[in-house]
Amino acid sequence: MSVDGWHTLLVLGGIRSGKSEFAESLVADAPTVRYVATAPAGDPEDTEWATRLAAHRARRPGSWSTEETAADPGRLVEVIAAAGPNETLLVDDLGGWVTVLLDPAHQPADDTATIAELAAAVRSSTARLVLVSPEVGLSLVPTTPLGRAFTDALGATNRAVADACDAVALVVAGQTAWLKPATSAPAHAVPPAATSPETEPGRAAAPYHAAAQPAPHRTAPTQAVPADLGAGDVTLPEVLTPAAAPVPAPATSDEPGTGDWAAPTMALPMIATGLVIQPGMELPMPDDYTGPQAVDRLATLDIPGAGLGVLEQVVGFAAATQGTSTPRPWDSVRVLLIQGDHEGGASAGATPGESARRARQARAGRGALARLAAENRAGLQIVEAPVAAPMEDGPALSADEVEAALRYGWRLAEQAADAGVQLLVLAACGAGAEAAAAAVLAATAGAEPPMVLGRVVTEQGEIDDTAWMVRCAAVRDALHRTRRSAREAKDVLAELGGGDIALATGVLLGATARKVPVLLDGPVGTAAAMVSRDLAGQARHWCLLPDHGGRPGVRLAADVLGLTPLVDLRLDLGEGATALAALPLLRSALTLAATLPVHPSLAGPDHSGTDDHSGTGDDSGTDDDAGDRTDTGTGTGTGEPTGDDGSGDGRTGDDEPDFAEPEPAGPGPTTIGSDEPVSPGRRAD
Repeated sequence: MSVDGWHTLLVLGGIRSGKSEFAESLVADAPTVRYVATAPAGDPEDTEWATRLAAHRARRPGSWSTEETAADPGRLVEVIAAAGPNETLLVDDLGGWVTVLLDPAHQPADDTATIAELAAAVRSSTARLVLVSPEVGLSLVPTTPLGRAFTDALGATNRAVADACDAVALVVAGQTAWLKPATSAPAHAVPPAATSPETEPGRAAAPYHAAAQPAPHRTAPTQAVPADLGAGDVTLPEVLTPAAAPVPAPATSDEPGTGDWAAPTMALPMIATGLVIQPGMELPMPDDYTGPQAVDRLATLDIPGAGLGVLEQVVGFAAATQGTSTPRPWDSVRVLLIQGDHEGGASAGATPGESARRARQARAGRGALARLAAENRAGLQIVEAPVAAPMEDGPALSADEVEAALRYGWRLAEQAADAGVQLLVLAACGAGAEAAAAAVLAATAGAEPPMVLGRVVTEQGEIDDTAWMVRCAAVRDALHRTRRSAREAKDVLAELGGGDIALATGVLLGATARKVPVLLDGPVGTAAAMVSRDLAGQARHWCLLPDHGGRPGVRLAADVLGLTPLVDLRLDLGEGATALAALPLLRSALTLAATLPVHPSLAGPDHSGTDDHSGTGDDSGTDDDAGDRTDTGTGTGTGEPTGDDGSGDGRTGDDEPDFAEPEPAGPGPTTIGSDEPVSPGRRAD
């Protein structure tokens, strides 16, 4: 299902509002769907009505079955009551059902009792049930008795069914508003790996608790990302605040104070938004005007040198994402560390349990990532993604796991935005993550796996070519296996990407929706950006890449996404740590752009010099000559009046000798300035 936290849902909407399309999208991922058609066939000569019905039929997948209930209004109640817990029903729509109910052929009848029976059947249904109904309560009262009878009966039906359903959505002009959020049972422990939503239909997966210590060795995938994101008590991982390392004495792991952390932040209260992540989403874009304005403004600042160089891109990016031409440095930063392993050949050469050790190390406040987060006063949130199955043998994740990971990542970004976070840093650690990212790049950008898969370096610093060849073979076999599969974003994540890339994709989409910029750093983040581009093209405009780290896959993804790495330090400190190492430099550029004054030569007459002209010449101080003062280009350039002797400074010829610019001796350039063109954000001194 596309939205969790409910079993029965009523979708309301006006004519051509998109209510049917929205309802169909909610059950699109169900293995089988029984479509319950309530509308009567109508007049055979009414071609327009026949066209409407044909359009509805054409949208239904071939795997769906259809059941007609127009012959008897009581048949709908029977179908709902008889549906089992493994079934998914889509009833479209209750307006047609009311039309049949009011048909004189079925009168006289107790319509109120029939509506109550329908509501009771909905309330007691064990199936996943979506009902579509027209919302006619906002229109004028009909002028005919039959019209009033229809609107009254449909209004009563909508009220009764809405009360019986777990959730109610209203679709207006293609936009969905949730009128009745879904609720779920209290949180419970994480089920064993053998238990999944597929084996127990109707039961939501348990939420993930970050306080639990992961096992050093994992032999089976566990459901770390909760599938029930519609629940109000889903607990997100705690946000840690690393303590700065003691200076100057190095701290040991047993030394007090090295693992001190602040209390976890309060979990974000869940508000059911009816989140449906699908291709073609329209998300916000950065401001098109403030970015160029901020870069142009840099040319006016009092900078002694040539300017900020490539860091002008940082100023333009921050200005566009903040919506102001004078962007401020990012004060509140949060690092999202995603830990997710990949089984099979993708993890060849990786030390078993290494990613779990890295996650525990970061949680304890040790390691490069935690230390750099402390230096940058950044919060740290550690998230465990589902383990991906061997992609060369079959899908890395199920469709349900992909949906859950996308929504969970979106929730993490929403929590950060609500906490006032101004910048997210994507970090990752997982065995086989680079191979999975290479497979995603090959599928989305048409790259050759050996060209985007980095060398395998062992713990001893040696290059393991054998492990690299095994990884290349795994990627090659996975691409061959999926050569006839769809290349849609969710299909790529399910077949090749795995849990870490799917969760990172959800983070990017959620950050884009909440207008929070993201620093990418490494293969998982850039692969997620490639996938998010196919879901919402706006997402890449909220991403910044400080350094490619010398990784060929990251360089290719940056080129496809139009992201220019700011520096070329080739740091390889682990995904996320490189971005944190460059963050102080980025902040410094923003601090200068926000605090430096305008250059005195551009600040206006009040700041450009003195108006005291005290020369001894007769024409040096009269007001009549004030309007005739010009800069001849040979004086000081301050607009001082010309004296009797033409010296240009108001003094007589006896005060000091005239000075003339010497002519160049022989052929050659007449300027000593740089031959390089002046960049748009650079002042020509």
